[in-house]
Amino acid sequence: MAEMKKALSFYKGKKVFVTGHNGFKGSWMCKVLSDIGADVCGFSLPWEDISPYKAMGLRNVRSIEGDVCDTDDVASAMLSFDPDVVIHMAAQALVLASYKDPVLTYRTNVMGTVNVLDAVRKCKSAISVVNVTTDKVYRNMERREGYREDEVLDGHDPYSNSKSCSELVTAAYKRSFLDDIPVSTCRAGNVIGGGDRSKDRIIPDCVRAAERGDAIILRNPGSVRPYQHVLEPVCAYLLLAAEQAKDRRYEGCYNIGPEDESSVTTQRIAELFCENWKGATWNAPGGLTGPHEAGLLRLNCDKFKGTFKWRPRWNIGEAVKRTVEWYRAENDGKDMAKFTAEQIKDHLK
Repeated sequence: MAEMKKALSFYKGKKVFVTGHNGFKGSWMCKVLSDIGADVCGFSLPWEDISPYKAMGLRNVRSIEGDVCDTDDVASAMLSFDPDVVIHMAAQALVLASYKDPVLTYRTNVMGTVNVLDAVRKCKSAISVVNVTTDKVYRNMERREGYREDEVLDGHDPYSNSKSCSELVTAAYKRSFLDDIPVSTCRAGNVIGGGDRSKDRIIPDCVRAAERGDAIILRNPGSVRPYQHVLEPVCAYLLLAAEQAKDRRYEGCYNIGPEDESSVTTQRIAELFCENWKGATWNAPGGLTGPHEAGLLRLNCDKFKGTFKWRPRWNIGEAVKRTVEWYRAENDGKDMAKFTAEQIKDHLK
């Protein structure tokens, strides 16, 4: 972790512009950055009560309300802040929601990327850009081997496909307009952690059921995903942005995911959750139907691991344990700004 701590020290006093800053991953990103002394400006739609942003006590983060789909909103916010680093995380991030509203999904995930990168090309101060996409950008053949960065981008559903398009937009902007600024994309596996309240995600579904005293209902108990704690990709994004700012040979496309043993079934996640949330139970009744979701998805992360000597810190058991601890602490009325800071310190030890 010496490399990670060195990379994070890069951000002290740096101006970092984060889109989607008040979402689940964005809140953790802002917490890490603000705690290490970065000057953070977030850009997002108004935050909702379900966001962990308020609970984390992010009072020293500048927050600009705006729509990533609006070209002028994005440019005005970014150029007024004049950032050193841009982390693009704003997205319509749910597979099932993309079936319900594909137009909004493509508008947000494709044109949102266009608007952010177009603002970057007008920005004189930016020295590093990271666009966060997803592990679902690949044409998924339901194979056991993990996908590598040079494989075909062809996400199946509107969410996954729009993120494939975001990757292509990034490549075109790099070639056409941003040849003097290092720009990378990161394709992260499924992320869990405290504060996620999204619909149709396994951990938030588990938390809601446990809080009500109901059994957790699993739609696809056998589906396999590369699960990781939110601090793994957040720290990886920051490591990449710092290193490519110093040496642009590091820019590129990277998979960010767990070790192979943490690619587990939905059922295993539910089992681990119930082990840590005493009294919680799960059930897989079968016969539940819905839009297509991949049954098997794994990533090969050798490129990022080899390039930056990086390894995930917490395996899936520890990741679920830490996640449950966060929700239980919030339910117990603890100081979540302090609690979250302690989890970050533990992760970096």
